Formats: sequence, structure tokens, C-alpha cells
Amino acid sequence: MTRIAILAAALLVSTSAFALPAASDRVYTADQNSNTVSVIDPVSNKLLGQIRLGNPRPDVLSPLYKGEVNVHGLGFSPDHKTLVVVSTVTNSVTFIDTATNAVKGTTYVGRNPHEAFFTPDGREVWATVRGEDYLSVIDATTFKETGRIPTTSGPGMTKFSRDGKLAFVANSFNPVLEVFDVASHKLVKRIPVVSPFVPFVQVSPDGSSVWLTHKDVGKVTRVDARTLEVKEVIDSGPVSNHLGFGTVDGETLVYVTIGGENVVKVYRPGETTQLVATIPVGALPHGIWGSEDGSRIFVGLENGDKVDVIDTAKQKVVAEIPIGQAPQALVFVPGAVPDGAGTQNLMPLKTGPENLTLSLKAPEGATGSGMVVSRNLGLVDTIDVSIAKLKPMTEYGVFFEGQDEPVVVLKTNDKGAGMASSIGPVRTIGAPREPTAGKEPRLVVVEGLKGTASPVLASR
Repeated sequence: MTRIAILAAALLVSTSAFALPAASDRVYTADQNSNTVSVIDPVSNKLLGQIRLGNPRPDVLSPLYKGEVNVHGLGFSPDHKTLVVVSTVTNSVTFIDTATNAVKGTTYVGRNPHEAFFTPDGREVWATVRGEDYLSVIDATTFKETGRIPTTSGPGMTKFSRDGKLAFVANSFNPVLEVFDVASHKLVKRIPVVSPFVPFVQVSPDGSSVWLTHKDVGKVTRVDARTLEVKEVIDSGPVSNHLGFGTVDGETLVYVTIGGENVVKVYRPGETTQLVATIPVGALPHGIWGSEDGSRIFVGLENGDKVDVIDTAKQKVVAEIPIGQAPQALVFVPGAVPDGAGTQNLMPLKTGPENLTLSLKAPEGATGSGMVVSRNLGLVDTIDVSIAKLKPMTEYGVFFEGQDEPVVVLKTNDKGAGMASSIGPVRTIGAPREPTAGKEPRLVVVEGLKGTASPVLASR
């Protein structure tokens, strides 16, 4: 073999070892405000279209409304042929054919389900019914609820061990990770964790660890999947949402969305987990999932209505994809569309004015932070406000500077954080009396409901 041939063969091996996503793969996001599932081609990094499960807000307020509301959670079958979508307000689990994007069936469960995932054998779907105290067990063929597994009140998400024997159930209201035997549905162990709000649980690719995010206190917990003991608690950052796994030079790294800092933090697991990179992304990163080969990480931006694509070799964002409104969960499904374009039953993205996104900062020497996003819905706007590191259990008003009435009122929790939303003519109210080209309106957050009080947070 000539030297050129040897080099060519080596290049071929190197390239195949780090193959990029394939044409049959898909990325899906659950878009909570537009009540859609966005479908992305991870090769071209383009939106193919949307699966519409309901209408955008505020249409959902109509007494004649028919459709799903708050499209929020995502899971997929082991054969990658079925996507499950959880809508939290209409208490539904929707089954979608990944090849055709057609709805195959819908199961209505108890109050406020959050996530749903298939058992490793593909026969059942376990949906966490967060507003109740059980998991709803659904037959994956008939779409009928066949049983309920009692849990501590507020189950948030279930993921299964790599061997399929154990189920790890996170909780949204209590500081516990519950472990169940999959075959018998019996509780194996309750593992105490550092905080009561765990929105996401994931099992490492090698099956050795279970990882949890703690959104309320900005931490990540690592549990030994063999001993079922907490191995480590990591200070990750405010609004630690979801996490995923990527690969760099054959090494598995952990990627965590930090919503309060608009970054993805990258960790190297070891005896002690080490922070190795911090990657700036768009507004309020939430859902995250890695491609099958680990070369790409896909990040849903809750306040940006986009997906950022991270190249793990470069540890930087290499693409940005417009999608539906307020994406929550995100999954990467290999081989979802084995043949054809896979664009049947998709609707085009509805476009409108750009979101107005403002960061809120505390005065010099004070603590506190926040974010505001306003989305135009035609005649009205939605405004979503999140604040952190302020006084606990305290009422705050959010005002456009110079206005007497708050656009949002919210109360912090015992950690000094709070979130609230409202619908109204936000941009009209916030328009300056003497408009200046390119100048954003100024928002202030004050303790109480008097707009003349000194701001504890402000934009610009």
C-alpha cells in the first residue's frame, strides 16, 4: 500500500470514528407557548417543520378550545419509532409516529404530568404525574393506562438503568430520588438529595452514574448507580435545568444548561467532577441532549425560541435554529426517519416580531438577577419574568419605567427566587413617550407595588 493510500485509509477510519449525525436522525423540542413539537434535521441544522398539538396562547383561553396546552415533556421508544409528548395543563401523553409525524394516540392521565419515558423493553410508558403521587403506567400498543405506581407526592421524571432493571424517579416537591424495580413496580430505595426541586434525571452512557439537576438551588447531584448512594454534589449555577452527555477524544463529558447565566457548563466526571468549559448560549437554556456519537449537543433556549448547536470538539456554538415558542424538553432520536424526507404532517413555523429579551441586574453592591422575555401574539403580548437572589417570601412588582401599574406581580419562594407570566398589550405600554430609534424600554423590579420605589433590579 502506498503512503497516500495509507493516509487515506487512516483519514477514513478517523472520520468514521467521529461520524456526524445522520440524515435519518431527528431533534425534537417541546414548545410550551406555541403548543407544538419542532422537528429539526441535525445534519443541515434546519427546522423541517412543526407538529401542531394545540394553538398558541392566548387562544387556549377560549371556552371552545380543543387541543393540548403546555406541550412540555418528551421521550422516545427504544426502537426510535415513537415519540411521546407530555402536555402539563391538559394532562395528556401523546404518541407520535417519528417516520410520518402523525399522532397515533393520546392518553389522558392525572393532574399535571411532567415527563414520560418508555421502559427499556418498549412495552410500557411510565408518566410522572407531578400533581399527584404516582406514576401512570401506559400500554405502549393500546395507549391505555394499565396501572399506577405509588410514589412520594410530586414525581417529576423517570429514567431507567442501562440494564433495564431499575427506574430512577426524581421529585419536584420533595428532596428524594426514588428507585423502583421495573419488573415488579416495587420501591427499592429512597435516596435523600440536596433540594426538593429536581426537574431532570439522566443515566450516564456507561450506566455507572445517575445525574440530577436541582433547579431551585443551582446544583447537580451524582448518584452511584450500583451502590445507590450519593457520590457527589456539584455547585453548578442558578437555574440548573437539564443535562446531557457529549464525547471529546473518546471521553464522556457532562453538559448542564444554566438558565440563570445563559451558559452551558461542561464537566469531566472523575473521583471529583471538574468544570472544563463554560459555553455562552442564548436566552434561558433549558432542554439539552447529545447526538448519538457525542459530537454535537443541542440546546433549547426557553426565552430565545431557538436551538443552539454545540460542537463538542470546539466547545462552542456552531449553529442557531429558530423553532417554536418557549422550548422545554429536547431529545435527539437516532434513526427516527429510516426512509424518505420525513416531512409529512409538518406545519411551517409561524414567524412574527422578534422576542424582546431583557436581563435584569441589581444596583452596585446589591445581590439579585433576573430575566424578562416578551413575545408578540398579534393584538397582545406575553411577558415572562424570572428573578433570583432577592428577599425570600416577598412580593415584587415589575414596572416599565414611568408607569404606575405593574405588568407582572410575583412573590419569591423561600430561596428568594420567583417566576410569573401575564398577557396584555405589553409593548404598547412599555413604549417610551418619546421613542428613540433602537432604544429598548427600561423595566424595573421593586419591592411591593409602588412603581416609584427604588429598584432592586433593572434592565439597561
